[in-house]
Amino acid sequence: MSLFPDLSCPKVSLSNGLQIPILGLGTSYHGGYSHEAIVYALTDCGMRHIDTAKRYGCEENLGKAIKESGLPRSDVWITNKLWHADYGYKSAKAACLKSCSLMGVQYFDLYLMHWPEAQQPSCSNREMRAETWRSLEELYEEGICRSIGVSNFLIHHLEQLKEDCSVVPHVNQVEYHPFQQPNDLIEYCRKEGIVFEGYSPLAKGQVFKNPIVQQIAEKHKRTQAQICIRWSIQNGVVTIPKSVKKNRIWENCQVSYRVFFVLSVIKLVVFF
Repeated sequence: MSLFPDLSCPKVSLSNGLQIPILGLGTSYHGGYSHEAIVYALTDCGMRHIDTAKRYGCEENLGKAIKESGLPRSDVWITNKLWHADYGYKSAKAACLKSCSLMGVQYFDLYLMHWPEAQQPSCSNREMRAETWRSLEELYEEGICRSIGVSNFLIHHLEQLKEDCSVVPHVNQVEYHPFQQPNDLIEYCRKEGIVFEGYSPLAKGQVFKNPIVQQIAEKHKRTQAQICIRWSIQNGVVTIPKSVKKNRIWENCQVSYRVFFVLSVIKLVVFF
């Protein structure tokens, strides 16, 4: 039995049978990482899903925080991302293995190509994406990446990848919030068995200035952040808010509890 609280939040099934927690905690550069906040999220809030990237520059510290939490590795879903400067068959595999080493883990639960555009002048973006994806397919077959996916890919990028490679991405992580709802992309992903994952659910702070969000929050005695995170989750989107403040992390985690059933009837609409 775990010594720590567990959010018991819903999980979403990937096409390979793995289940990803629908709520995660994001990290980032420029002040977007806090060692204490990660440990707190894992031990006090029951968070079991952490999202990071090589680009964020916090892999080593994040690995230490997860270890410090005392949780078994198998209890924490870790998503990492390959930066496009490392695209290419050999360099992608080397970058993934280095990231594993920095974090002190043997595998990632999910490994994403961070952007569709490559920083390699030697061939086209499409060729480089395909070459890189073949490397990720091998990492997946070897068990170093339990699932693989992409980030910021549009429909035509996904179509090309389907034509060029064997494994359909398990996840596509894209910016998603009430002001940015790429419904055609979401519909495509679901038709193809690709789980849609959303980052920036608070629209980089825009939601705090919106009177409709504020009105809904006041009516249901919740924060504006909770309203938007819950809205995203209700739409079946794996949702990755970011915060380094303990009180915000705690509040954000409450959206998965049953006491928040009141929002099951809320239909948030486009505000423009």
